[in-house]
Amino acid sequence: MGFGEKWIKWIKWCISTASFSVLVNGTPTGFFQSSRGLRQDDPLSPYLFVMAMEVFSASIKRAVEGDFLSGCRVKGRSEERVLISHLLFADDTLVFCKPSQDQLTYLSWLLMWFEAASGLRINLEKSELIPVGRVENMDDLAWEFGYSLGSLPTTYLGMPLGAPFKSVTVWDGVEERF
Repeated sequence: MGFGEKWIKWIKWCISTASFSVLVNGTPTGFFQSSRGLRQDDPLSPYLFVMAMEVFSASIKRAVEGDFLSGCRVKGRSEERVLISHLLFADDTLVFCKPSQDQLTYLSWLLMWFEAASGLRINLEKSELIPVGRVENMDDLAWEFGYSLGSLPTTYLGMPLGAPFKSVTVWDGVEERF
């Protein structure tokens, strides 16, 4: 394909020294080495997937900046509230938005565009709309967009979501895994 020797060595180095990072709103939060998984068959596949997810993350950030998606604000360590629009880890994605027809329509368009542009497929059977607080038309929205309706508390990547964080029973399963 005509790639230079220096470029080929750089790609080989990237493949042999893989480290990963969790993106929060498109910003890396620290790197870690892979200990298992992802190293099967084609070693370039994870990089191609990460590049596609970078584009998806940037698209969500632009949607929030353009007020098409809202994200949610959570209290940080100080009293300031941090805006979180999405969390990405490996092939798991969590998107925060208002339960409105407009925002879910935009999110659906964004997901369809991502599928068309990347060649990846979003598994709607594993996708859920999870309301936070009281939402009147949630059943209708879930049905209209083809998602199942979830509820809190639940788990994401093995961590509890929506449960009282001081509840000892919520953290029992997490502690046992460590």
